[in-house]
Amino acid sequence: MSPPTPEARPHIIAIANQKGGVGKTTTAINLATALAATRQRVLVIDLDPQGNASTGFGVAREARRAGTYRLLSGDLPLTRAATETEIPHLSVVPAGADLAGAEVELVGAERREHRLADALTGAEGAAGAGVDYILIDCPPALGLLTINALVAAHAVLIPLQCEFFALEGISHLMRTIERVRARFNPALAIQGIVLTMFDKRNNLSDSVAADVRGYFGDKVYQTVIPRNVRVSEAPSHGKPVLLYDVSCAGSKAYIQLAGELMRQPRPMAA
Repeated sequence: MSPPTPEARPHIIAIANQKGGVGKTTTAINLATALAATRQRVLVIDLDPQGNASTGFGVAREARRAGTYRLLSGDLPLTRAATETEIPHLSVVPAGADLAGAEVELVGAERREHRLADALTGAEGAAGAGVDYILIDCPPALGLLTINALVAAHAVLIPLQCEFFALEGISHLMRTIERVRARFNPALAIQGIVLTMFDKRNNLSDSVAADVRGYFGDKVYQTVIPRNVRVSEAPSHGKPVLLYDVSCAGSKAYIQLAGELMRQPRPMAA
């Protein structure tokens, strides 16, 4: 069988920011849901030991044993590690408590930076999973788990909170991306930067947005994700906000963001 064409391969996007509380997992959950609503086949890989993306999709704790840890260890192929969600066209590789020890175990492992990339290749990897998009929800750190995501991904999507230290924090991530390009994944692209927790009543949000757009230019999405109480409430119900309240401002923003992302040309896979 001939390999899939670049257009047929799943587009793999790491959603990363080493700073916590910037809306990274919220973006992974709701962007994935918005893409699936357009009949795109989407897989979310929960690579955060906290398992918040798994919780946000309503995956029960006992259903997380066949998840990311066993995928990285090579015990399970991607097609068996993934579990269906209640959202049509959307599945997730959940994270359980065992993933917390994976970073320590990976230190001495062979091809430690390539474990996720290796799991996404082959007949039972990304091509065999039959999906259009793979979104990797990274932990809020620049350790081996995040490095694995960056090595496996075609592109990085960076959620950036509209706060004073936003640009200062992103510099560390950009340096890590450059190191990954230099050593492991030269084709890694910046998918885009999405401004989150935007408060139109706060002049600081406008100021930060202007600074980020001035520095990164057209890499910054036109869509901004507003501060929205419905977005904050949805995870406690085990649902993306698009299922919890599709008419709220947060849901509308993620639908717009999905449209922007789908209109972007895909980087060519290496």
